[in-house]
Amino acid sequence: MRTVRTEFVDGPAPRRRHARVYFEFLFLVAGLVAIDYYIWVSARATLSQAYDHWSFAQQLQGRAVSIDGFVRHEIDALLARSKQPVATPRVAQRRPAPVPPPAPEPLSVIGKLEIPRLKMSLMVREGVTDEALGSSVGHVPSTALPGRAGNVALAAHRDTFFRPLRNIRKGDVITVQTLTGSYRYAVNSIQIVWPSDTQVLNASNHPELTLITCYPFYYVGSAPKRFVVQARQLGPAMPSDRSSVRAD
Repeated sequence: MRTVRTEFVDGPAPRRRHARVYFEFLFLVAGLVAIDYYIWVSARATLSQAYDHWSFAQQLQGRAVSIDGFVRHEIDALLARSKQPVATPRVAQRRPAPVPPPAPEPLSVIGKLEIPRLKMSLMVREGVTDEALGSSVGHVPSTALPGRAGNVALAAHRDTFFRPLRNIRKGDVITVQTLTGSYRYAVNSIQIVWPSDTQVLNASNHPELTLITCYPFYYVGSAPKRFVVQARQLGPAMPSDRSSVRAD
């Protein structure tokens, strides 16, 4: 009886200890995997953001984008930061006014159009050819560029990039960012005109922005009219913060 009791009491105990050790090890591994996954996700998000900023800066300057170029840029930036001397306090200086951009080459990236309420963020290229409008918003070459006096006219297809314009309202804020300056506009006019009504492109005494697309938005075939949004610039232009697009 004593032998049977010993087997009954002492037999399962090692198994319970082994099970506890097994589960402790399993939880430890699961915790380490979770921590590694979090670090990997965070690093991936940071790297993705860095690449997107660099890519945007390259496109704004009309430069080619490649992974090799990004890696070289990051290495050069890291080496440059390691060689920088300790910064000394400086007296705050007034930021210079934006410098008007030079005339762009056809299909070159000239800026980024944003309408926050409509969640629109679109790259703008020079020209309104099929090639330009097939990949971006197009700047009408005969009109002013952001940063210059006159009317900046941008066009895009109604069934792709400019479809959200059907929900635009007066007072909506529109931003056009270039490498040399950021320009804010407020919508003051929404109208529907015939293609022959080109007066919407005329310049005024106040810097303006005009967005043009075909109308009606859901028309089957070649739409007969044009949907025109006009906005006036709000205050002076702001210099572009190049650090925000990692253009250094």
